[in-house]
Amino acid sequence: MGAMRARRPPGRHRRAGTPRVTYREVIAVREFRALWFGQGLSLLGDQLAQVALAVLVYDRTGSPLATAAVYALTYLPSIVGGPLLAGLADRFARRGVMLTCDLLRAALVAAMAVPGLPFWALCVLVFFVVLLSAPFSAARAALLPEILDGDAYVMGSALQNMTNQAVQMIGFAAGGAMIAAMGPYRALALDAATFLGSALIIVSGVRRRPAPGRDGAKPSMWTMTKGGAKLVFGSRKLRTLVLFAWLCGFYILPEGIAAPYAATFSTDALPVPVITGLLMAAMPTGTVIGAFLFSRFVSPPRRLQLMGWMAMLSCAPLIVTALRPPLAVVLAAWVLSGVGGAYQLAANAAFVQAVPAERRGQAFGLVQSGLMAVQGIGILIGGFAAERLGPEPVVALAGIGGVTCAAVLTMMWTESRDKTAQVRAQAAA
Repeated sequence: MGAMRARRPPGRHRRAGTPRVTYREVIAVREFRALWFGQGLSLLGDQLAQVALAVLVYDRTGSPLATAAVYALTYLPSIVGGPLLAGLADRFARRGVMLTCDLLRAALVAAMAVPGLPFWALCVLVFFVVLLSAPFSAARAALLPEILDGDAYVMGSALQNMTNQAVQMIGFAAGGAMIAAMGPYRALALDAATFLGSALIIVSGVRRRPAPGRDGAKPSMWTMTKGGAKLVFGSRKLRTLVLFAWLCGFYILPEGIAAPYAATFSTDALPVPVITGLLMAAMPTGTVIGAFLFSRFVSPPRRLQLMGWMAMLSCAPLIVTALRPPLAVVLAAWVLSGVGGAYQLAANAAFVQAVPAERRGQAFGLVQSGLMAVQGIGILIGGFAAERLGPEPVVALAGIGGVTCAAVLTMMWTESRDKTAQVRAQAAA
């Protein structure tokens, strides 16, 4: 046990010219495996729950707006409490924060699985389950750089991202069939069990660490939130990287109206739930492919150079839906969009390197909260527009808006990198 704790994580103190960190080296780190397995397990249950909610609401209402509103409910709570709660990851021990959030979410989702629960009560429980994801995600994101360093962190992030997307792909693709077989309440009960499983994995695989904050009096949550916002948005480099992350609000929008979009392709051979699952699985499939290629075959400096172009690729394929193409073309376009979404790996790694270790929880929490918020708002706007225009033109408009914003951010990022290179050259001279 002592040998495992003393082991140096891959990527620390590597000399220039040594071989690049491999996935095998990253997986060999016990604590990373615990975070990896726990996240994948709970995410699988979440995907089943999301498909169940989307199909159930659309079957009851036939309304794209109502469907998108419920789907957006899984994102919007971050606007209310995310920035404040994320500071818990810098105020208390991060392992303890993760365990507490997992146990509370297991209890809340178990309550959702009770048959006959009023719809309003279900929405309230969903709200609080999502609210608790903010401190959990902030603690996990801040803990990962303490376990992995350098290029090992990038490889670990890529592996975790690929696994998350693969789990989403499997959950969405098979979710429709599983919901039809087991029913929505059993799916919610399974989701509750995955949170308990995640907590057990964290207890057994992640060692205790003290709270990262300084000794003495703890600042208030409001003070920490203001400090985190000043840190993140006071730097042009960090601000640009955050906006790159939030660009996903455009290319995630189609998932929120996947059920009404699927209805336009429905046949006797392919019912709406099956097509909904296929559409929702398309982007995660592309992201798995893109993350593997981007992390395995592209060097770290080159990733930063390609980040803007990949960001534009994440949105551009969606424009083809304006032509109302067949299902196969739509699926291919959404997969290609997912490939472009792998640019988030480069943005995440650059963000980590620029944020002090003791403030990562708050910084990550703010970014994650904004990430959830822009996705929820985008999905809600998409549902409102699809109610009036239909899903195809709405997805195309999201693609156009995303490409435009990505192009502007690419120019900002290129200018920032050029200035940084000039400063370094002057310092060296």
